[in-house]
Amino acid sequence: MLVAPSILSADFGNLKSEIEAICEAGCDLVHVDVMDGHFVPNLTIGPVVVKPVANIATKPLDIHLMVEDNNFFVDLFAPLKPKYISFHIESERHPDRLISKIASLGIEPAIVLNPHTPPQSIEYLIEKLSMVLLMSVNPGFGGQKFIPSVVKKAKVLKDMIEQINPNCLIEVDGGVSDKNINLLKDAGVDIVVAGSYVFGHKDGYKSAIDSLK
Repeated sequence: MLVAPSILSADFGNLKSEIEAICEAGCDLVHVDVMDGHFVPNLTIGPVVVKPVANIATKPLDIHLMVEDNNFFVDLFAPLKPKYISFHIESERHPDRLISKIASLGIEPAIVLNPHTPPQSIEYLIEKLSMVLLMSVNPGFGGQKFIPSVVKKAKVLKDMIEQINPNCLIEVDGGVSDKNINLLKDAGVDIVVAGSYVFGHKDGYKSAIDSLK
């Protein structure tokens, strides 16, 4: 299991030390939640903040766009050379075109599905994707409760991926902890995003990440 701590739950007053700490604690990716205040009811960070994060992090960036104008935000963040840029299928009219654009920039394209969106909605896009991110909370805020139905959804998606593009990974974001990690692993999930579980863990970041791995 790969672990991608979400810096949405980090202490932004000490962001440099927070990024260094999760990388030293053994995370695999640094998950960056970009929200525009329109697609979701929250406003987070832009490239001015994420650029120094990219410079500090010794692990690749995993940028999750929760925005209405995906094309605009891809152009903003592509120069930072993240490993992944993921966008919500619910907010994009031309997903095939955007996937090709992200790939042409040397970045691995990924699509995000909200809790209510069925995996079948992206069946014809899976062959071009490096990853599918399943939201296990409604997007917009950290610290929410895990939605159990995502486990069944991950199994359905895994079956589709194995038939179409076995190299495509499954990531789950929202309410992930040591209480549900085994269910996610058994469902075929490859990467988990963990924000409050990692940054709020009483025994420290390494203990949190190790417990998920």
